This record gives sequence, structure tokens and C-alpha cells, in this order.
Amino acid sequence: MVELETRELEYFVALADELHFGRAAVRLSIAQPALSKAIRRIESRLGVPLFIRSSRHVELTPAGKALQEHGRHALNAVSAAIRHAQRAGDVQAHLRLVLKPGGDAGLLSGLLAEYAHQPDARQVDILFSGPADRADFLRDGRADVGLLYAPFDDLDGLAHETLHTEDRVVIVPAGHRLAGHTSVRMSDLEGETLPRWKGIPGGDGTGPEVADVVQMLQMITVGRMIGVLPRSLVEPVPAGLVCVPVADAPPSRLVLAWIEQDRRPLVASFVAAALRSRRDKTRSDIDEPDAPRPVLSADQSRGAVR
Repeated sequence: MVELETRELEYFVALADELHFGRAAVRLSIAQPALSKAIRRIESRLGVPLFIRSSRHVELTPAGKALQEHGRHALNAVSAAIRHAQRAGDVQAHLRLVLKPGGDAGLLSGLLAEYAHQPDARQVDILFSGPADRADFLRDGRADVGLLYAPFDDLDGLAHETLHTEDRVVIVPAGHRLAGHTSVRMSDLEGETLPRWKGIPGGDGTGPEVADVVQMLQMITVGRMIGVLPRSLVEPVPAGLVCVPVADAPPSRLVLAWIEQDRRPLVASFVAAALRSRRDKTRSDIDEPDAPRPVLSADQSRGAVR
């Protein structure tokens, strides 16, 4: 079976990305002739050409395109394996928690306080992600645990526990046709402009691209779009906007997730603390049930849940 070394894959991927021997050599910090020789050696070993070269440009062959995709995955897997191994052997490691800004449903303070009571508690480093890459932080070893939203985040290969379930709301300007409704259905949103989330291909949105909730709310405020989010992500509701429950939208679940095969006490201790925090919050909610809350604008009731 033909084998390639990790360094050879790095050479190939760099050239496949740059499609220029000079730029790829600079990226790799090697001489250009050494890179050319390495690429010829890889092609000879595989028995297929990976690049079409001319005096003016370099392009990938079909074999090169296939190796680019799978080679990048292989390099990422090697890097992740190294990070996971290093973390497993580091008995003084901090615990790294990833979430998106505001994406904790108001639970983070209580969760950290509960974990701090553990006799083996470590320092918790909080990492912030983009709208859709929290699961990647876990898979590639950049984070140990994460607060993710189901069913929106990809939980494949991740163990998880649900910490909070909430409904979803549509956010509209105060003068919008849906602003006075007590609730709506997904069919009521047909024909409306929804956001395109940066880094999330294949979405239903046709409106401006946004990278986070703050950007989305700003675009809704100026009438460029409407949005649908878990209720907690919109609290407190900005002035001039109204949140209306979407009756038939799937509920959103905030989950604590970690790599399925991760058996480290570091992670198990934090998960146990999260489950205790969830239990205590459930008891508190039963003792003090929420009163019914009307659908109001932020101007009518600052900070009220819509």
C-alpha cells in the first residue's frame, strides 16, 4: 500500500491551496526547488499526476482535487489526535469551555459556581466561537466541553446532556405585520427575508449575511430582515423590536457536549456539576413558576420575555 508522510501531505496541501510554487514554498518556509522535488516524488509514489503545470499557472488534476479534500481531513485528524493526547496527559490542564456569545440561556454563572464547589475543580477558560463551529472546537481538541444548541449544531460523535429547553421566537420591527400577533406559525413567515449566517452553507436565508446575533438584530432594526432564534438569545429585547413565539417551530435545546470517547475526570467532573446545576434550577422553577408573559415590544416593557 502506498503511504505518504505527514510532512509530504503538508507540502501537497500548501501547493493545492496556493496553486503557486513560490507562495507555497514561502508558506512552508522551504526553498522552491525542494518543494518541486517533493511534489514530483509524491506523484511518482502515487502513480498519478496531481497538478497540471505550465509557465503561467498551476492547477489541480481530478486526482489532486481528491487528495486535497482527503489530505486536509487527514492533517486535521493528526493535529486533533496530538492535541487530545497532550491534554489527556496534562494533569494540571485548565478546562476549556466553548460557547457563542450570549449562548448560555443565562445558565453559565450558576454552572461555573456549581463546578467551583468540586474538590477537583480546575480553572475554566471560556472560549467564544462563531455561529456554527462550536462542535469543531470539541472535535479538533481546542475545547473540552461546549454549550451547543440542538437541533442546530451537529452533535455527531459527541456525548451531550440537555440543560435547558425553550421555544423559538420571530424577531420583527415594531411596525411589522406580525408584531401584534400573540403567536405565529412557520407558514406565516413565507415571503419574508431571513438572514444568511456566515460559515453556514445551504441555509434558507436570502437576506444579508450576518456573523452573530448582534449583527442580525441590527439588520432587523433597520428593516432589512426578520429572524428566528431561541428566546433567550434575544433577551433583553432591543428597543424598536418585538418577539413573537413561533408555535410550530421545533424547540431549541441548550446542551452540554463533549467528545464521546473522552473519559477524563476533568470532563466527567464538569458534566456532573452541570447536571446538579440543572437539577437545582428545575427545583427552583417548580417552586417559583413563571407568570404568563404577554407579547410586548421593548418600548412597552423593557427586558420582558416576549
